[in-house]
Amino acid sequence: MSEQDFTIEHPKDVLQSALEMMNYGAKIALAVLVNSVGGTVRNPGALMSIDEKGNFSGYLSGGCIDADIVSQAVVAIDSGQSTNLRYGLGSPFPDITLPCGGSLDIAIAPDPNKSQIESALSSLESRRKCSLELVIPSGKYIVDIRPKLRLRIAGRGADAIALARLARSVGIECLFQSPDEVCCSEALQSGVSFVEQLTTPNQLPKSNDDSHSAFVLMFHDREWEVPLILDALHGDAFYIGAVGSKRTHERRCLDLKSAGCSEGQIKRIFGPIGLIPSMRDASMLAISAMSEIISEFHKG
Repeated sequence: MSEQDFTIEHPKDVLQSALEMMNYGAKIALAVLVNSVGGTVRNPGALMSIDEKGNFSGYLSGGCIDADIVSQAVVAIDSGQSTNLRYGLGSPFPDITLPCGGSLDIAIAPDPNKSQIESALSSLESRRKCSLELVIPSGKYIVDIRPKLRLRIAGRGADAIALARLARSVGIECLFQSPDEVCCSEALQSGVSFVEQLTTPNQLPKSNDDSHSAFVLMFHDREWEVPLILDALHGDAFYIGAVGSKRTHERRCLDLKSAGCSEGQIKRIFGPIGLIPSMRDASMLAISAMSEIISEFHKG
């Protein structure tokens, strides 16, 4: 995993950190958010990994309870006993308040099964969903984990580079494809995970978009549009989008229909892309497009 693809948010990264701690001989615990009431910054299933010295990865709140979770986890590691914690309404910790109101139920599971963590990481690395079973006081808690969002960008120019840089900055794995050698070089210098230089529209590299992948076409070049979109439509990407104006997209849809695309296939394509369509500034277009992609990803 490259540094830019690592965050402290996704369970894969927390589990990777946990495994590294264990490989260094540390005793660890996993803390999991099992239930929440009211406004919270994390969903049930969010994880933290903590070692016996209080080193940790991940977060379960906006900062109001994480330090106490770490302290409680160190105690659980020392005793070897799992524990349940409640913060907010009905909590035994009146001095720790939740500004958003409501409550958070946290379970701490010391000495998690290393082989389960390794198996989960192997599945996620192979872009497969997986489950992790944690032993907590109430029995067993199953954390269902799906792979990280992956983004494939095909294009050239400032728009494509801006979207690639944004993806990198938030830890999204990104594949950048362009026939432009300068754009490929710029993407590499920006730390993009994978870069492929396209040669001709008739010789596209084999794509492997899965159901957790998004594809974005950022060309203003008709000779590339139809082959690249046809290729994406044959994959499982949850999102296929193309930059351009409404008129450009209407013309694109006619080209695709002439190439044999069905109405159902054409309806899969988002165009113009973005929550705010047809932005004319590269950085704002990137934010608008990424917002739409993330919105669709979480619908899944």
